[in-house]
Amino acid sequence: MYKKIMVAIDGGETTQRALEEAQNIVNSYNAELCIVHCITGEEEADRAAGNAVLEKAKESIDALSIDTYLLEANIAYGTNGISEAIGNAVNEWGADLLVVGTANRRGLQRFVIGSVAEQLVSLVGASVLLVRPQD
Repeated sequence: MYKKIMVAIDGGETTQRALEEAQNIVNSYNAELCIVHCITGEEEADRAAGNAVLEKAKESIDALSIDTYLLEANIAYGTNGISEAIGNAVNEWGADLLVVGTANRRGLQRFVIGSVAEQLVSLVGASVLLVRPQD
């Protein structure tokens, strides 16, 4: 069913859970895996930190072949820019499943901060698996 699985990570509390879910699906379907991380800064330090997040994630996965991409979003667009960068990556790579962690925010905090995961559900053409934080 799924041949190309992309997991979008942010280094937060649900990152490892999202990676584990993606690996389970990759193993079940013998699918390809791509890990993406989005940065909003343009400095070399931002890129280095982003690449470190990707490398740590890649090391935690047991798969033969893993693609990784560091995405850049314009900070002026806030969560919309991040969602758009990830959505473009999903389309360009041809993923048929996107796995993404969600912070599970509620109320005013969600309204003010926005939800990248929620935006991705309506933005991408692929199926989306939302991974919630552990209770």
